[in-house]
Amino acid sequence: MTTSPILNRHLTGNRIVMSAVKKEGRVAEMENREKNTHLSTSCDGQLDRLIPLMSASLTPRKRTTSQCKSEPPLLRTSKRTIYTAGRPPWYNEHGTQSKEAFVIGLCGGSASGKTTVARKIIEALDVPWVVLLSMDSFYKVLTPEQQTLAASNDYNFDHPDAFDFDLLTNTVRKLKKGKSVKIPVYDFTTHGRQKEWKTVYGASVIIFEGIMAFADKSLLQLLDMKIFVDTDSDIRLVRRLRRDITERGRDIEGVIKQYNKFVKPAFEQYIEPTMRLADIVVPRGGGNMVAIDLIVQHVHSQLEERKLRWDMAALASAHQAQPLPQTLSVLESTPQVKGMHTIIRNKETSRDEFIFYSKRLMRLLIERALSFLPSQVHIVQTPQGEDYEGKAFLGKRITGVSILRAGETMEPALRAVCKDVRIGKILIQTNQDTGEPELHYLRLPKDISKDHVILMDCTVSTGAAAMMAVRVLLDHDVQEEKIMLVSLLMAEMGVHSVAYAFPQVKIITTAVDKTVNDLFHIVPGIGNFGDRYFGTDAPPDWSDEEMDEPSY
Repeated sequence: MTTSPILNRHLTGNRIVMSAVKKEGRVAEMENREKNTHLSTSCDGQLDRLIPLMSASLTPRKRTTSQCKSEPPLLRTSKRTIYTAGRPPWYNEHGTQSKEAFVIGLCGGSASGKTTVARKIIEALDVPWVVLLSMDSFYKVLTPEQQTLAASNDYNFDHPDAFDFDLLTNTVRKLKKGKSVKIPVYDFTTHGRQKEWKTVYGASVIIFEGIMAFADKSLLQLLDMKIFVDTDSDIRLVRRLRRDITERGRDIEGVIKQYNKFVKPAFEQYIEPTMRLADIVVPRGGGNMVAIDLIVQHVHSQLEERKLRWDMAALASAHQAQPLPQTLSVLESTPQVKGMHTIIRNKETSRDEFIFYSKRLMRLLIERALSFLPSQVHIVQTPQGEDYEGKAFLGKRITGVSILRAGETMEPALRAVCKDVRIGKILIQTNQDTGEPELHYLRLPKDISKDHVILMDCTVSTGAAAMMAVRVLLDHDVQEEKIMLVSLLMAEMGVHSVAYAFPQVKIITTAVDKTVNDLFHIVPGIGNFGDRYFGTDAPPDWSDEEMDEPSY
């Protein structure tokens, strides 16, 4: 990594650039309803790899919107900071990742202020989707003998062998590639990992901090910026005493014993020598605000260079005159289906009629989608004592994922035919300034990677939101061939976009319209499905870019 000369020398000063706080909208509402944190704390150390010595009402209601404006993407609560700005596309039109997360490594002695520096960088960055990964989460699981030593302060937690570097390196590598990861939660009172691990996903910036952050060669190669926090040893000792006594339940004699026996020698042997590997050395830790300001400026410039620009017009023209893909399945246009389309497309149709016939179509659509699930022969015995050769689902589980807002309306149809089906939700909106889809909210069921996933959205125009949703599922290790995109109405452009990026995703719809207009509305289309279904009032000249739930 190349840094400016001013960043390569010891930095001093006392100034900070602070972020403001506040954004309203649906994301905050859903965060309050379904708790979902994005900041997380966070692998087998081998010395041969070390560097030597280093519900909807039928009455109309006023519509609410939550758009991506230029306000700071932070929402402060009494317990945490929530990053509410959307995540722009991190993949190209082929559906593959086009930019990696920017990884900052923070190294320094115990209690040097690494976490404080990391949090102040996060605040000043004013960038959504930041992951804070702590090396403390990657201590190895101790044997009974080691547990006994730890209880008497005779186990060396400050040696490279104490860390699970394999797990740590794989975690950082997956996060850098945009994948979902599970982070162990270490309990310093019991010296063991908790049963539940944290799931982390969607990093634009990864800040990784730990005493041995620069000690592993493979890990070093993943760091885009290396920062060493240099704090006086007396200050570090005082901080460690306060932390270990108040937060970790230790006694003062045990803390001092451990410091003299392990912490101080380990700093001199393994940690301090790695200072020479740092791109930036920050004296005085979190108190050095000038250093933090300069670090933030450099990170901003790096992120700007990596920014992906989406061209919706190019996406629209890329697949003109191409035949519809074989992965597309359109519900047979029977008189019943055609009649229901006639009703819901009619702008004069009342809201209750619109809801009733939309639900009928959704039920047919879901039943059609289920016919594509894998099955196997299953023989049962009837009440008459005879064998019947039937079929049974061949798979682990079925999960539904709705693209908010309109996709939620398809959940009852799925629940009606799939008993105890699990449901996930994804909120994707359009940035008014860039025209790009942005990921705002994500809540998926645990262990979704082995499931067959039915991705639900009522209308698909350009396919941009559907592509982003599919990419999210792939990043959570869902197999592409196990994803089905179901939609009441699609434009040919959206079908082609999704099929081109993800050729193994099955696409099921009740109808495909030929074109989209200059505003990327489906023509002849159905209008804004969310507004017609939920009874929210749309402006006379509505556009998808201004809607709470655009039909991408």
